[in-house]
Amino acid sequence: MDNAGYTTLTRQSGLMREMTVIANNIANAATTGYRQEGLIFSEFVQGTDDGPSLSMAAARVHNTSFRQGALTETGSSLDFAIEGEGFFQVQTPEGQMLTRAGSFATSAAGDLVTNDGHPVLDPGGAPIFIPPDAVNLGLAGDGTLSADGAPIGQLGVVRPADPLSLQRHGGTMFSTDGGVEPVDDPRVVQGFIESSNVDAIGQIGRMIQVQRAYELGQTFLEREDDRIRTVARTLIK
Repeated sequence: MDNAGYTTLTRQSGLMREMTVIANNIANAATTGYRQEGLIFSEFVQGTDDGPSLSMAAARVHNTSFRQGALTETGSSLDFAIEGEGFFQVQTPEGQMLTRAGSFATSAAGDLVTNDGHPVLDPGGAPIFIPPDAVNLGLAGDGTLSADGAPIGQLGVVRPADPLSLQRHGGTMFSTDGGVEPVDDPRVVQGFIESSNVDAIGQIGRMIQVQRAYELGQTFLEREDDRIRTVARTLIK
């Protein structure tokens, strides 16, 4: 295979990865707290000694959309949504994670937990305990929880120090190697959850574009293969 074929194959590989990302976005268009994901294409140009330079494409860098998702009212006192920037902190077996999915519950021990049973953390990184006799659970805008008007804890709302260091785990969980920092003026609302921020129509449109681009590349590879076979047969005669 010549350089043109290798160059096209790198592009095809990137388009296949982008198609997988787009399909995952569309599948999670109704997932609470899901953040739309994308791929960044980059180009590598390498000079050659006896000819023109060779360009290769790569699509290995993932980026996450931080656009605000729509808030849906649930009326549940343990459902919370962040308006603006920030993530809830959650303790998992793999370490502390960040999430925008704020549909919580209480464990048998009284801790505030996610739907998967992972403890939700306060600004100091400790689990938040909800007393079993707590009634009239309220929430201040900064994430402070109260029962009958008495403070009982605070939701930790943080942001990654380096947004590019976010690594996705599953659908709505993220980790970061760059550390986190508190959001200066967090805005948390009670009785709401944040919907997925996926632009479903835009993603379907992009899927069509990627499919057409992939078909164009495939057509080029087939024609290039036919050209090489024709040249080979001519030389053999």
